[in-house]
Amino acid sequence: MQENIMRVAIGTGFILLIPVVLTLLAIWHWKPGAFVLAFVLLFGGAGLTYGLVAKKMMSDKAYRFAVGVALAAVFLLVWMNAAVGGILGDDPANMMYFGVLLVGFIGAVIARLEPQGMSRALFATAFAMVLVPAIALMIGTPAFANGVVAVFGLHAVFAMLFVGSALLFRRASANRL
Repeated sequence: MQENIMRVAIGTGFILLIPVVLTLLAIWHWKPGAFVLAFVLLFGGAGLTYGLVAKKMMSDKAYRFAVGVALAAVFLLVWMNAAVGGILGDDPANMMYFGVLLVGFIGAVIARLEPQGMSRALFATAFAMVLVPAIALMIGTPAFANGVVAVFGLHAVFAMLFVGSALLFRRASANRL
């Protein structure tokens, strides 16, 4: 376990070297809080979670890849809302993304990380993701300044990541039979 934690910490450090160098070269302008958030999301949110969850089914490549795709989508979703300023702009409607993540988390708990249940949980998460821009459009958030197609397109990309993960979990479920 300690070896796994060390590996994740070193990997996170190497990934964060990119923005450190780019910030030192004045190409990016990250504040210290952004580095802390990135470290927490990469180390704890993605790295350790992947290590713990994927360990459950180490021999099944489809399961491990499904976990990786789902965690990457969650990482990007949280990063875009926390560090970039929100997918829907500076609007309280961004809180809906916590609902999307909650759907996935509750689904994973109910599924007890079993592939078949995880597949259903990720399909539900994709559906929740697709609902966000529709609800935002109905309540009239100003997020559509870049165009309706751009907002719905970005949400479709996230939904497809969750669907891809769900299909990989379904494949892992079929591998167990």
